[in-house]
Amino acid sequence: MIHFHFENIEKISFRPNIKIWLKNLIVSEGKKLGEINYIFCDDEYLLKINQDYLEHDYYTDIITFDYVDGKNISGDIFVSLPRISENASLLSKNFDEELRRVLAHGILHLCGYKDLSETEQKEMRDKEDFYLSKYQSVLDKEK
Repeated sequence: MIHFHFENIEKISFRPNIKIWLKNLIVSEGKKLGEINYIFCDDEYLLKINQDYLEHDYYTDIITFDYVDGKNISGDIFVSLPRISENASLLSKNFDEELRRVLAHGILHLCGYKDLSETEQKEMRDKEDFYLSKYQSVLDKEK
């Protein structure tokens, strides 16, 4: 199951098929959906997580905690909505598209993709772009 939670931030709504799209991403990667919690929060909440658990003292848009067991994909994915909004502006993207990219990014981490080196970052971005292109077909099924 995929769950959406909100901490220290106003709730936002999602299109009905967003969870189907995320599950399709997992299945396309040859994995099985376990329990995934997206925790949407503000910058300060995520900064505290970054400081307390990763010993990093900087803002970020996403932190993924991996509880993967074999092919079963489970984890907690913390997402800063203000950071996504700022990044969308900086990248001349709309908020929804940048949010979907970050949602996919967290799942891709759980599927084993890294983004520490330039090569890994390119592979991650290519995967994000691929799955973002698949989102439109999910939207078409809503109609």
